[in-house]
Amino acid sequence: MTSPARIFLALAASIGLVSAASAQQQGMPPATVTVVTVQPETITLTTTLPGRVAASAQAEVRPQVNGIITERLFEEGAQVAENDPLYKIDPASYEAAVQQARAGVAQAEAQLRAAEREAKRLKELQARNVASQQALDDALSARDSAVAALQLAKAQLNSAEIELSHTTIRARLSGQIGLSQTSQGALVTASQATPLAVIRNIDSVNVDVTQSAADLLRWRRGETEELLTGADRTVRLMLADGSDYGHTGHLQAAEPNVDPLTGVVTLRMQFANPDLLLLPGMYVQVEMPVGVARDVFLLPQQGLVRDRRDRPTAWVVNADGVIEERPLSILQDRGTDWVINDGLSAGDRIVIEGFQKTAPGATVNAQESAPASDQDASE
Repeated sequence: MTSPARIFLALAASIGLVSAASAQQQGMPPATVTVVTVQPETITLTTTLPGRVAASAQAEVRPQVNGIITERLFEEGAQVAENDPLYKIDPASYEAAVQQARAGVAQAEAQLRAAEREAKRLKELQARNVASQQALDDALSARDSAVAALQLAKAQLNSAEIELSHTTIRARLSGQIGLSQTSQGALVTASQATPLAVIRNIDSVNVDVTQSAADLLRWRRGETEELLTGADRTVRLMLADGSDYGHTGHLQAAEPNVDPLTGVVTLRMQFANPDLLLLPGMYVQVEMPVGVARDVFLLPQQGLVRDRRDRPTAWVVNADGVIEERPLSILQDRGTDWVINDGLSAGDRIVIEGFQKTAPGATVNAQESAPASDQDASE
């Protein structure tokens, strides 16, 4: 056969005018394809769940007394420690209340001393039968009343001092403080609805994800514990830009409530955040283990072929160098591979390149694909 005829048959086979087998019968050499040899493996199955980042601890700063803000004592966005002063409220009226309460304590102490002297005097008189028992009883009652009045005055003083201390608003949590929602000269009220600022601890963060109630039942019944025997239990995080978060996390808790509208429960994961890369409210995806698949095969995604009914198949080069079409059962995807649990056998050679040159039933020249490390080195 002339060279132009060979070229015509090769082109005709590649575009489907004639079959690859017919082209070989006309004297065409077998097409060269790239294959990978697959072996059974044991891998950890994972599921990817959407979630939101939340601070591990959060405190809203609110005033506990009424007054005018006279000073802000922190920088917005800075790190604050527990008990650091944040705001100052005009203390004048509260200082006056403390002085008044101290005067009340002094008055009560004076009245108690007088009542004690009177009770002591009447005791001596009654011992000499000069004073009546009724007069002594009245004096003792007055002394006891003076003791109670002194305790009340001290309690009022303590309350006034507490309110005075609240004119300095302090941090109740160590963390990063946000933007101030008030300014100097603003009137604030005790326990107002709007916080003055919010402190968040994000050295470690929580990630809340949702999972179906059916999957949670498997966890509760211990089925997942059996499925995860020997599995990699690391929980990984993917950021909104698709990149992998450098630190791994762990499952912390599950909300004991199912959303009646969606039938899902909320799971809470905890991740270290030393670089403060994760911020509350950020959208992320969590990859968590759900089981172990044994004796499965990892097939590169380019090795999957869809038939006319859109069913997944693979072209397997048998021992005679002939392509066989195998139907596959896909368990899930794993990075750039498919996890195949039925349809392949140990040592099968799967075509991953050269599909346009051949077809099932044709004899091919199979060349093993180079390892990824070798390909990178050649590039």
